[in-house]
Amino acid sequence: MGDNLKKNMIGALTWSAVNTFGVQLLQLVIGIILARVLMPTDFGIIGILFVFTSISGVLIDGGLAQGLIRKKDATNEDFSTVFFLNLFVSILLYVLLYVSAPLIARFFAQPALVTYSRVLFIIILIFPFYLIQQAQLLKKLQHKTIATVNIISVSVSGTVAIILAFKDFGVWALVIQQICFHSMRWITYTFFVRWKPLFVFTKSTIKDLWKFSLPLLGQTSLNALFGQIYFIIIGRFYPLQQVGYFTQANKYSETVNYAAQNILSIGTFPVLSTIQDDKEKLLSVYRKLITSVSIITFPFVVFLIVAAEPIVVTLITEKWLPSVVLLQLLLFANLFSPMFTININILNAQGFSNISLKLELIKKSLIAVSILVCFSFGIKAMLAGFVLANFLAYSISMVSIKRSLLHYYRHQIKDLISNLVPTIISGLLTLPIHYIEMNITLKLIVQGTVFLGVFFIVIKLFLPEKWGAFRQAVLNINFRKNK
Repeated sequence: MGDNLKKNMIGALTWSAVNTFGVQLLQLVIGIILARVLMPTDFGIIGILFVFTSISGVLIDGGLAQGLIRKKDATNEDFSTVFFLNLFVSILLYVLLYVSAPLIARFFAQPALVTYSRVLFIIILIFPFYLIQQAQLLKKLQHKTIATVNIISVSVSGTVAIILAFKDFGVWALVIQQICFHSMRWITYTFFVRWKPLFVFTKSTIKDLWKFSLPLLGQTSLNALFGQIYFIIIGRFYPLQQVGYFTQANKYSETVNYAAQNILSIGTFPVLSTIQDDKEKLLSVYRKLITSVSIITFPFVVFLIVAAEPIVVTLITEKWLPSVVLLQLLLFANLFSPMFTININILNAQGFSNISLKLELIKKSLIAVSILVCFSFGIKAMLAGFVLANFLAYSISMVSIKRSLLHYYRHQIKDLISNLVPTIISGLLTLPIHYIEMNITLKLIVQGTVFLGVFFIVIKLFLPEKWGAFRQAVLNINFRKNK
């Protein structure tokens, strides 16, 4: 990897990590406080409504932001055209959802959703006013500014939500939190990026971006839909409290999964796009990414699975115990998600968005089949099917990597197994501590100490080359001393 490319990659990943982990840490602390004050049914309501805001966000963007990032000669006319298209779609979606609010409430058998939804959906109108500024910063690899914007927005909105929660606002605390968060993003992005759209709409811009963005829109739409499908099913067929339990489990799982995927998607895609025509360099970067990411994420995820119960009880009290098994299954299902994201990014950077779309279609088809087969057996069975579907989808993505990069299966598997084996050993030796009677917080500390101790010993004694890789991976996601 060339020195300049390596510097850009490390810089992008560093500030993506600061952005993601900083935001995730703040959200975790805020979420813990809110979970201790509010009830599972409160989170159940907001969990249902997130289905519509998440899908709307994807439809508004339309994959055009990444198209602008990838386009080497993007002009202000291009950015302005995309802005006005985003604005039009957002207004259309808000009107549609506002009118449909009674139908949504009737579908989930929750009359109160009408009022909550019509207020929360205001954030759909806010999206377009910062998406272009965000894309411009991503294109310039200015992740430091993005990190600043997100941290400010989370801090302000979280503080407001906590105050409202303690004043017994219930669900409204969560609704206002979201409106405040997106409003702050709009304000801060406008402050840092002094951009004004031109009053133009160029059809050629959309036509030029559409070939790349359309498959990407299909891919992201599928991700959004299937990312929310369990909320839809549980909200429709189970008590609202169960939606709350799943919302908490999903939130903590996504804290890990989203962190890794967001760093990889935002931090690597613009850089990978610059070397899209150099297959040899792409393969080298790919293997380094897989090694560095897996040696960090594997032990982290496996430890969370092993220590899920003491973590949940310590952080958000015993009233959330039903979330533990759901959290473990979701964590297990997302074990290979960061690697799947890397595979998708490599394909998209080469312009193979149609192939990545096919992979997402296969993955979603597998998830749909697992839901149909396991639905009658309950929520846990559906999530067990989700685990199997994700594992199969990642295995299939390895085929595309072999074809696009000429990267043999044995090498792909070797890069993963060498990091997975010490992680499994550490997890198995830590697991028995769960059955020892002791204070729950003390149990968590003991499990963490044993897991880390075993992992470091196995790596250092039996895989010394991985010890060096682990140290380098940790260094790459921390601030460099000379910065």
